[in-house]
Amino acid sequence: MVLLVVMGVSGSGKTTVGSRLAAKLGWKFYDADDYHPLENRKKMAEGIPLTDEDRIPWLCALHDILRREDASRQDTILACSALKKMYRRVLISGASATESNQPQQPGENPALKILFVHLDGPKDIIAGRLEKRRGHFMPPELLKSQFDTLEPPSAPENFITFSVEKSLPEIVLEIESAILRGEVLLE
Repeated sequence: MVLLVVMGVSGSGKTTVGSRLAAKLGWKFYDADDYHPLENRKKMAEGIPLTDEDRIPWLCALHDILRREDASRQDTILACSALKKMYRRVLISGASATESNQPQQPGENPALKILFVHLDGPKDIIAGRLEKRRGHFMPPELLKSQFDTLEPPSAPENFITFSVEKSLPEIVLEIESAILRGEVLLE
């Protein structure tokens, strides 16, 4: 059973890659943008970057979705920016990740085992994609704030990084191959 989060800045291709990979593998797919509260969407549409306070309840709701899919043993892909290490911890552990570094209490749900797939690339390429995108609440002007906020995943996080400079079919195939070869910790 695999929980996979396709992450990166706006315009990196999270939804496109995640939905194509899910369709190819027959897995469930969620787009985190669909779960932003209206207030968050309005802020972004007005060019106002979200704060941690804006994002934490949204991330906790996404954690709950992943927890439910994990409980039902459903292979799942979530497209989510997950820009900061703390945001990724919330996806893994829920609201308890925002509290001080207390050890897990007896009876608490164990942390989810999530593979983060980081779609990485040069700002100019991603900016070009955003300029072409229509009908999305995230304006291209917020790309700089996304790069400023980004904390690329690093050890000991469970992640693999792929360049957005490759074609969509290449990226999807490489992610699928990495999963099938067992190059990453999945269980």
